[in-house]
Amino acid sequence: MKIKAALFLSGAVLAGGMAHAQDASRDVTVVLSETVSVVEPCMAARQDVGRVISENVNEMLIEFDYVNGGLKPRLATEWSQVDDDTWEFKLRPGVKWHDGSAFTAKDVQFSIERNKNADLSCETGGKYFGGMAFSFESPDDTTIRITTNPPQPILPLLMSVMPVQSAATTPAAEFDRKPNGTGPYVFSDWQNGQSITLTRNPDYWGDQPQVEKATYLFRSDSAVAAAMVETGEADIVPSIALQDANNPETDFSYPNSETTSLRIDTRTEPTSDRRIREALNLAVDREAMIGTLFPADAQIATHLVVPTTIGHNPDIPAWPYDPNRARELVEEAKADGVNVEAPIRIIGRNGMYPNGTETMEAMMAMFQDIGLNVALDSYDVSVWNNYFVSPFVADAGATLTQSQHDNATGDPVFTAHVKYASDGAHSMVRDPEVDRLIAAASAATGEERTKLWQELFTRVNTEIIADVPMFHMVGFTRVSPRLDFKPTIATNSELQLQQIRFK
Repeated sequence: MKIKAALFLSGAVLAGGMAHAQDASRDVTVVLSETVSVVEPCMAARQDVGRVISENVNEMLIEFDYVNGGLKPRLATEWSQVDDDTWEFKLRPGVKWHDGSAFTAKDVQFSIERNKNADLSCETGGKYFGGMAFSFESPDDTTIRITTNPPQPILPLLMSVMPVQSAATTPAAEFDRKPNGTGPYVFSDWQNGQSITLTRNPDYWGDQPQVEKATYLFRSDSAVAAAMVETGEADIVPSIALQDANNPETDFSYPNSETTSLRIDTRTEPTSDRRIREALNLAVDREAMIGTLFPADAQIATHLVVPTTIGHNPDIPAWPYDPNRARELVEEAKADGVNVEAPIRIIGRNGMYPNGTETMEAMMAMFQDIGLNVALDSYDVSVWNNYFVSPFVADAGATLTQSQHDNATGDPVFTAHVKYASDGAHSMVRDPEVDRLIAAASAATGEERTKLWQELFTRVNTEIIADVPMFHMVGFTRVSPRLDFKPTIATNSELQLQQIRFK
């Protein structure tokens, strides 16, 4: 929807009309807030990569319909459950990779096995396939049967998040630097740290999109990026800050699927003490951040899935702002011998979300105010990732890692294992009951599945306290008037160029 007038900032009215140097062109320029440091499709779960690669260069077997809900055919035309453990997928015939070779069932098996390669540390595999074992059968080139252990009743939904890669051209043991896809756009050029260019695939199996070429540029300053659309230097900025969303003709707000938080290191003193983890949550004045650092429509989060996701537990209370009780908890821990003066580092990520650095600075001050020794270190995504993804940086001390988690497809299976299982790629929780609940919920269906997920989030967020949950986010996107495009809940994680039309 168009951004509400109440959100427009006084004194920020744009002067003059828009300049559109590209009006006659079918090329577009997209400005991203983070530098894309890898172009590997199995890292598409990281939003900077996903906005470039997902469904543009490399496609999924199945597409999740973010507008109407449900699943749509993509590289698979149909799917059916053979038994509790096995699903059969019929693949689209006649699809070609960008190098002209045929897409077959072998490529699907290769992609899943590569995502499961622990040495490669694929983010998509780590997030979504953790705790699963796969086996395969291919009666012919356009049929694949996938068996999972434990059974996965939502395997088609899982297949909507994995870009499929070419078994013949993709390096098996290292990240790809020039992806070979089946999608409507060919990966043409990557100037590391500067730009990425995609060009339209003339041999695409589907309808030809209107955009002929897309150039992606990187600008960490939201105001600068927004101004580039104003002057005609760019066409879309998928994510701008609240204070820069000030033009009703070009700016759109939308509830996205991101939830911001700090992940707490539960292994290292002083954050290994539950009282310190509770104190951290009580120290944060979330209400004061709404309408200032975060949009007025942002919702205070109690756990890492949005209310529309099954298994969201409405009975988990939001943490109150109670710095006095937080100080008492710190003193109680100190009296019991906990080294509350030990350093705690906030590991921030540059450009993670608008006003992200300012938010981390505010939270650092709140934590210091209750008597904890907290400092902020901010890094680009390539360094931050070493703290966020297992194996974590050794001897880092106690850390609070800035996080923004996307779960747009409606089931906690995309959250629970990676965040909380003992072998989860992002998890600092080691709890047998959590592992049991994740395994049971993943295999369950219907009301039992919902109930088990709710039990899991209760344990993680009220008993263990693994995070400092912050907000379910609202996104702001600036779009050139020459384009016919409205953001959806997916715009924070992917940006399909074929959905863009010209006026």
